[in-house]
Amino acid sequence: MSQEKIKTWLFSQQSLWRQGIRQAFLSTEDIEVIGEAEVTDKMSLTIEIMPPDVAIVDTDNAPDSSLSLANRIKQVTPSTGVIVLTSNPDDAQLFKALKAQASAYLRKDISGDELCDMVKRVAHGEHPINESLNKRPKVAEQILHQFNVLSRKQEVETLISPLTARETEIINYMAQGYANKQIAAKLNISEQTIKNHVTSILSKLGANARTEAVVIAIKRGLVSIKEE
Repeated sequence: MSQEKIKTWLFSQQSLWRQGIRQAFLSTEDIEVIGEAEVTDKMSLTIEIMPPDVAIVDTDNAPDSSLSLANRIKQVTPSTGVIVLTSNPDDAQLFKALKAQASAYLRKDISGDELCDMVKRVAHGEHPINESLNKRPKVAEQILHQFNVLSRKQEVETLISPLTARETEIINYMAQGYANKQIAAKLNISEQTIKNHVTSILSKLGANARTEAVVIAIKRGLVSIKEE
């Protein structure tokens, strides 16, 4: 039985780079490129007509426009996972990628096999960007502050409810980028039970999204931070 391929879109100002990514994907039968383009304001409309499972956005040459495109893609097709690639990763850009709801933030010098693996992870609902966040406590502090300002939740720190042992276990898996299905397999419980726990975690932490919950958990010491 043939498996349905992961549909991807490539965005970069560099046509040679896009060709290289296409070539890399020839090594796997699981991924197909259904479109590619330079970064432009109109591309989010095209994405809405031909929604991919994963969009790969190159930030070199047009970093601000690329991150704006990543954000627009998530607005028009929330189910699309966005991978942001850069030659020069830094905390400021990671912060912007998180705000754009990117699922992954990677260096452009990764191998073709590594990129294929990352596309598969993102297509299955993982958020590897949380791994980057977990290694950068300064970015965690910055994005937590931003969440607080935007949602007027300065009281979160004092009103936060303690998590149960199971919820703490789950939030640690969330911080590593695991999807609900994977956490369920790790803990040998149903995916619906994991969803219920995640809902409870978001409520207790006063968070509206998984990444926000992870940031708050890191800030409060509920998740182990890995120093670089």
